[in-house]
Amino acid sequence: MGSPFLTVSVTQQTLLSITTIHAILSFSSNGSLTKHTVGLNNGQTWIIYASSPIKLGHSLSEINSDAFSGIIRIALLPDSDSRHEPILDRFSSCYPVSGDAVIREPFCVEYKWEKRGWGDLLLLAHPLHVQLLCNSDSDGVVVLDDFKYRSIDGELVGVVGDSWVLKTDPVSVTWHSSRGVREESYNEIVSALIKDVEGLNSSLIETTSSYFYGKLIARAARLALIAEEVCFLDVIPTVRRFLKETIQPWLEGTFNGNGFLYDKKWGGILTKQGSNDTGADFGFGMYNDHHYHLGYFLYGIAVLAKIDPAWGRKYKPQAYTLMADFMTLSRRSNTNYTRLRCFDLYKLHSWAGGLTEFADGRNQESTSEAVNAYYSAALMGLAYGDTHLVAVGSTLTALEIHAAQMWWQVKSGGNLYDKDFTKENRVVGVLWNNKRDSGLWFAPPEWKECRLGIQLLPLLPISEALFSNVDYVKELVEWTLPALNRPGVGEGWKGFVYALEGIYDNESALRKIRSLSGFDDGNSLTNLLWWIHSRGDEEGTYGHGKHCWFGHYCY
Repeated sequence: MGSPFLTVSVTQQTLLSITTIHAILSFSSNGSLTKHTVGLNNGQTWIIYASSPIKLGHSLSEINSDAFSGIIRIALLPDSDSRHEPILDRFSSCYPVSGDAVIREPFCVEYKWEKRGWGDLLLLAHPLHVQLLCNSDSDGVVVLDDFKYRSIDGELVGVVGDSWVLKTDPVSVTWHSSRGVREESYNEIVSALIKDVEGLNSSLIETTSSYFYGKLIARAARLALIAEEVCFLDVIPTVRRFLKETIQPWLEGTFNGNGFLYDKKWGGILTKQGSNDTGADFGFGMYNDHHYHLGYFLYGIAVLAKIDPAWGRKYKPQAYTLMADFMTLSRRSNTNYTRLRCFDLYKLHSWAGGLTEFADGRNQESTSEAVNAYYSAALMGLAYGDTHLVAVGSTLTALEIHAAQMWWQVKSGGNLYDKDFTKENRVVGVLWNNKRDSGLWFAPPEWKECRLGIQLLPLLPISEALFSNVDYVKELVEWTLPALNRPGVGEGWKGFVYALEGIYDNESALRKIRSLSGFDDGNSLTNLLWWIHSRGDEEGTYGHGKHCWFGHYCY
């Protein structure tokens, strides 16, 4: 997807054969036999470039050559429009042989390619690349706005240059809400907080799933931070005790029924259940959803290290081990973990799918849980005074948010996807390499409240950056609300819908939240009330640009 050319290096004299499932209707060569144009019966025009003369012949569906050595480059002519042919001609002689993506500073990713041949390098940028290139001042990079290909990710646009600098809008990684809780709301939140903290009892937890256990840990950690924000510190010792009782057994290897193991083969963390059953822990043993599960644990660890620094120092090695499973940047051959296990530095978002192969490639369902993973890693950096971890975690958080807003959040009137899909959907269920699903792994397309909820949970201060477009939020909620009339809709899912409604209609959302009879296992009444009572009156962008506490260091 990153180049208009398919490049082949033929190192010794070889007879070449190119076959197609489409009939060849036309075939022509230039006088030097270094450029050959092929017209197919599907309307496509392909151009074959050679670094030295090559004699080609063809049948109905096959092209053959005499013996040849050198470079072959094959390109599809965009829309079979001859206007674009001079561009392909001009850049056909320069090709990449390797590329690198590095994070040198906060909120910035740099691509560099090693090239061969002569002239400038022509590559393709997806829509998020183009957006972030426009934020930067990349010297020598030229965007060819009219040279483009269609793809499932949107238009792929030609970019000339062998070094790109992609800059995101900064996001603030903070423990508490960016605007603070309205003081007149403290009493209501404290009342719910007392009840939720009273309900914390580690001995009553029945699940041994790393995912659901992690959610319970993070839910409790939220209570401690909300207690700080509303100045009710009396409950923090109880939360601290609960977090110790639930986190320590996983870090010490004494948890009954599950635990974390190191896998030498793939260089990563497994769960005991996942190591014995490929379906256990949502396929964690097959490296599915690692950032989801571990992100919840990191959130709890970060909060506990914040409120109990002595505990944090004691368990820092284990904490960093969990983080390193999906946050390692090193390329050294002796590193214990693979580089950025889940995050795709080309697509600029994570994949939740692990080692299992699917016909449509890798996939990711919940962008918000991916955001939580990198946000939690950054919080852990804050707790430990690790500025590098804060910077990398914040950068990946910002990129994941940008990607979610680009590809998962479907705006009415948008032209990224086809009209029918855009008309019927306001959010993607599961995004694959080669397709977009309206359904979820666990729910059909009609369960719109689940689609909204899985792209919002867990509800955190960073959620306001993920859903910073108020107009889109209103579209999404209004699209979802009718689904709540369906029999059997869970109260937990309703809570997430009402939370987003609170961004633009605070009073209505508050009434609905007060009437809820249950909550998602990673959520609580306290957390929902905190969210509603910390929404500001100012519409616009939360947590970006001017709201980033260290954004001025980035430019």
